[in-house]
Amino acid sequence: MDTQTCRYYLRILASKRIPVPIFSRLLNVYGSARALIDLPRSQYREQGITSAQIELLKGDPSTTDSFAEVEAAMAWSEQTNNHLLCYESNQYPPLLRHIDTAPPILFVRGCIDSVLKRNFALVGSRSATAYGKRSAYWMARELSKAGMQICSGLAAGVDTKAHEGALDGSGKTIAVVGTGIDRVYPPKNARLADRIIENGALLSEFPLGTPPLSRNFPRRNRIISGLSEGILVVEAAIKSGSLITARLALEQNRDVFALPGPIGSLKSRGCHELIKQGAKLVEEPADILDELGINDNNEEGSGEPAVPNKALAISGAKRVSRVLGVIENHGSLFESIKAECELPFQDLHRQLIELEAEGLIHQQGGRYFRTN
Repeated sequence: MDTQTCRYYLRILASKRIPVPIFSRLLNVYGSARALIDLPRSQYREQGITSAQIELLKGDPSTTDSFAEVEAAMAWSEQTNNHLLCYESNQYPPLLRHIDTAPPILFVRGCIDSVLKRNFALVGSRSATAYGKRSAYWMARELSKAGMQICSGLAAGVDTKAHEGALDGSGKTIAVVGTGIDRVYPPKNARLADRIIENGALLSEFPLGTPPLSRNFPRRNRIISGLSEGILVVEAAIKSGSLITARLALEQNRDVFALPGPIGSLKSRGCHELIKQGAKLVEEPADILDELGINDNNEEGSGEPAVPNKALAISGAKRVSRVLGVIENHGSLFESIKAECELPFQDLHRQLIELEAEGLIHQQGGRYFRTN
């Protein structure tokens, strides 16, 4: 990606005048920085964009209040293994580009090609038990051996063991962080971060120097699920960030899996709740590989990202017609469709994927629409 385009993205985000959801929506509609610059002002006004925001989007050179921050990021990108990845880049992950509020720019440390590999997310409790850590390591190692690249958040507990298992499984791993890419959180994972950079990549959407603010981590979670074909939750309390990631994965049409824990364990109640709602119960790595259509003895996992669930079939035309029939012309949210159909969310999730693959529906802005 040329430096002028990168500066354009950085300048808009550093100014903080245009929220990420608005910038992401515009990029989703118009596709590139050049298209936004060339867009008539009247079209911006029709979408509620203010005059100050229009001047910024159209590249007015007078809006240079964030010059130092932009130039610092550009200088960072010139260092070995550092990359800036804009939304319109050919190397931007295709699955991530199509989520709601896709990050306009990614800071990447490590192998830039690793962001295009097939990813599977593994998340869970920061204060994991020995059972949770052991299970996360085992699952990640075996999935990695089968060709999946493990994606997690570099946090303590389950995330740490997921990255370690992936690396020890002769595979690569991606860590999506909730800080600036130049900071490691928690600090005790600095050595692990170095291993990940050598064998995969660290990713962040946040400007350099961003501290580990609590509000950043839910935003980080949408990227973890958005990069991945599916997600496994290992140990999660009823109220946890991992369940937020699972919900985001569902909204993004990803498979959701959950590992059951000991009866009575508060750290596994979130996983049990997901299973009650229809998430696939996982007892061994083969459960995930079979669901994704991957033979753990072949090389399928080393290729480009597959469309989630493309090998899954809907069981019965009558049920398909029922799902299609409740989708409103103005669009329907997943939860409203689920309430009408009274289906477990995993079953409904699969059927929506199949309908979308057949061109009968499409998703936009978190809603499902019939294709006319």
